Amino acid sequence: MLNILKPVLKPNADFDFLMGIWNVRHRYLLKRLADCHDWIEFDGCCAARKILGGFGNTDECRIDLPGDPYRGMTLRTWDPDQAKWSIYWLDSRRPGRLTPPVTGGFAKGIGIFHGDDVFERRPIRVRFVWSRIEPDRARWEQAFSRDAGASWETNWIMDFTRV
Repeated sequence: MLNILKPVLKPNADFDFLMGIWNVRHRYLLKRLADCHDWIEFDGCCAARKILGGFGNTDECRIDLPGDPYRGMTLRTWDPDQAKWSIYWLDSRRPGRLTPPVTGGFAKGIGIFHGDDVFERRPIRVRFVWSRIEPDRARWEQAFSRDAGASWETNWIMDFTRV
């Protein structure tokens, strides 16, 4: 029997802007959490699609890091009970390791996500920011913090341009 009192769960459209195929321009800090100010830039591409009827999405990226190109994949899942996204990363350099998630959501067109991880055997906070979202472009940034988020070092910027 259909339970008419059960709420109908609805997928979240926050990442609908990302669905499709993109060229990506990377700006990558050479050394992280080392007071480094040397950046390199390189190209890549990314293809994103919805999964689970819109309750999640994935993307697969070609990252043409000079001297160490690789493939990566993002898995994003929407939890309607907590009204937040969880974002996981997996790549061909360590194909058996799914990173700890960053969690969060969007407000006023900007997505902010935080999580805990380890870098060079030390605990860090990780922050992802999605911004500058338009129909044919978007920006993603990654930052690390060693002081529980009191200060941040942005170490990777990806500018997406729709193909």
